[in-house]
Amino acid sequence: MSNGKTELLSPTPAGIARAAGLLSDGQLVGLPTETVYGLAGDATSDMACARIFEAKGRPRFNPLIVHLPSLDAAMRIAHLNDTARALAAAFWPGPLTMVLPLRDGHGLSPLVTAGLQTVAIRLPAHPLMRAVLDAFGGPIAAPSANPSGRISPTTAAHVLAGLDGRIAAILDGGPCGVGLESTILAPSGTGTRLLREGGLPREAIEPLTGPLISDTTPGKVQAPGQLSSHYAPQTPVFLNSRLTDPNAIRVSFGPGDADLSLSSSGDLIEAAAHLFSTLHAADALAQSRKVAAIHIAPIPDHGLGRAINDRLARAAAPR
Repeated sequence: MSNGKTELLSPTPAGIARAAGLLSDGQLVGLPTETVYGLAGDATSDMACARIFEAKGRPRFNPLIVHLPSLDAAMRIAHLNDTARALAAAFWPGPLTMVLPLRDGHGLSPLVTAGLQTVAIRLPAHPLMRAVLDAFGGPIAAPSANPSGRISPTTAAHVLAGLDGRIAAILDGGPCGVGLESTILAPSGTGTRLLREGGLPREAIEPLTGPLISDTTPGKVQAPGQLSSHYAPQTPVFLNSRLTDPNAIRVSFGPGDADLSLSSSGDLIEAAAHLFSTLHAADALAQSRKVAAIHIAPIPDHGLGRAINDRLARAAAPR
């Protein structure tokens, strides 16, 4: 837990050094990635990882993603089969997480893996996150930097709104470019399982892996982002709406009359990048207008649309 005041760090060498220093001291720092902002802590420290769960109010059975600077660093803590190596060569650094078997002597806190014999690993592409990884010199555990189950943060302001006073600092890297969490895969000798839709669409993956085995149904948590209720605003969300209710906050996709739009041109990449910021804005608008519902138009279920619909379904799930 922080001392009650969360620092806002600038994206400068001094800000990067301060972020790395706080991590070395076992503190938590909100860091930008190309997907969403992560709540970063030392992945080898039981205390730092416990602070992540405490700050987020996150269930302890929900594992954390470990962020690393290089493939060599990944190979020191996990076993990569041929498929995993091919995926790493194609998509790392980038919005891909792989769930891989742990190596002996990996050195990670057991809180990171939630007692599993696997670890979720990603090599982020964001230059600030990579600079902090280099300056820190170790693995960083970093789930999304928001209270557990709430909307993921794509700006430093979102992080501050959810975690002010509960973490030591936030490194402000501006808006996140992808805007959706990473795609999570589990490559094995019997095929590659898709554990979470995300910022890397399956159309880009399947030429390397063959058809993915979808394993995204909530149940036993094997990877982050598999809880049935997640990414949720305070205001109830209703999907596939025709946006005809004047007593709801209406969110469109494509042209149309609405309070907010994920993409007025119907562009899925733009919609993915704007998804969480739009949910934040819709929730704030609902609170200010004392409106009891957010209605969202249908989203095409292909490409990044699958990941958008996955997040929206979890945002709309009963809680």
